[in-house]
Amino acid sequence: MEVQYVFLYLAIILFSARIVGDTFAKFGLPAVLGEILVGVLLGKSALGLIEVNEIIKVLAELGVILLLFQVGLEADIHQLKKVGIKAFIVAFVGAFTPMLLGFLAGYYLLNLPFLTSLFLGGTLTATSIGITVGVLEDLGKMKERFAQIVLGAAVLDDIFGVIVLAGLYELAKEGQVHVDALLLLILYIGSFFVFSPILAQILARIIQLLSRKLGTMDFVPPAVLSMVLFFAFLAHEVGSPEILGAFTAGLALSRRFALPFAQFLKTDERMAEKIEHSILPLVWVLTPVFFVYVGLQLNLKAIDFTSAQFWTLALILTLVAILGKVISGFFVRVPLREKLLIGFSMLPRGEVGLIFAEFGRQAKVYDDTLYAVVIFVVAITTLMSPIALKMLARN
Repeated sequence: MEVQYVFLYLAIILFSARIVGDTFAKFGLPAVLGEILVGVLLGKSALGLIEVNEIIKVLAELGVILLLFQVGLEADIHQLKKVGIKAFIVAFVGAFTPMLLGFLAGYYLLNLPFLTSLFLGGTLTATSIGITVGVLEDLGKMKERFAQIVLGAAVLDDIFGVIVLAGLYELAKEGQVHVDALLLLILYIGSFFVFSPILAQILARIIQLLSRKLGTMDFVPPAVLSMVLFFAFLAHEVGSPEILGAFTAGLALSRRFALPFAQFLKTDERMAEKIEHSILPLVWVLTPVFFVYVGLQLNLKAIDFTSAQFWTLALILTLVAILGKVISGFFVRVPLREKLLIGFSMLPRGEVGLIFAEFGRQAKVYDDTLYAVVIFVVAITTLMSPIALKMLARN
């Protein structure tokens, strides 16, 4: 694709995402929902004006990486520690329940093959942390207790999803799962979360010292951005999603984070303020690209809405997808409203569900009908979550 068309596509994406997102916000709807719908309208599902290409994909990934870095910067580490057990319970239930229900529905109710049913369950485990965080940010709820539970749970859910995907990949490719390889993957991811905050604070301290030597704080933003990208790379190398590397880096650089044995590495106020002020404009510009990208990936034209088989499969799997996630909020001791807020926050499958679906299609586990059903379920859960959260947040 010629570069001038990429410029044109980005111009359309940035302008339309911002104006539609802000219009949605003006009428009390989450801006994220408007940005996803822009992608649906501009992409294969409707007008077909913009095709997903590598440049848009990279900018979308950069947008969600920066969003999670910002969330890490603003996260209250003490609150995250308080809700740690609750977050683990929500993540475990929110991953295990839809996987089990999806498998049982596929194998026993729909008479699908064993491997196909496993893939269905695996696809339904997904939670899009980027969409969840974006919606909660739009609603101004990130500081509330339920949002901290959701944040911790969504991070763990992404890790569970990677492990499930790795296991399914081996099963589809070799007909068996290598438990030792999965345990090694878990060890790598666990080690990353233990050592990465230490490394992040050391690098931040080096950046801080260099900026003083150079006599300018203008060195800080590009240096910190390079560090965020480096941590995204490290996360990928150990088998974890890149966004979790960015989140860990943000958490380590936040004002509220300090290692008990290395207080001297704590980020000072001036540097923390410079980081926040310099990263925020990038988040405003690039995050909408990510949400439009999610919409662009959906192809609703591939769905035969006149097929009775499609609607039977879609109804069953949509119910499983909703129930399997919403129920996760009912396993922690919080008021009913917070249980529902937690459950619907875990609902959107977004780009993560699409990755599972595409993988299943490429592995020839999903036929055309089942693939279309999975895309439909991903779309429904992705669009339903912001609306449900907005309604619940009013009370």
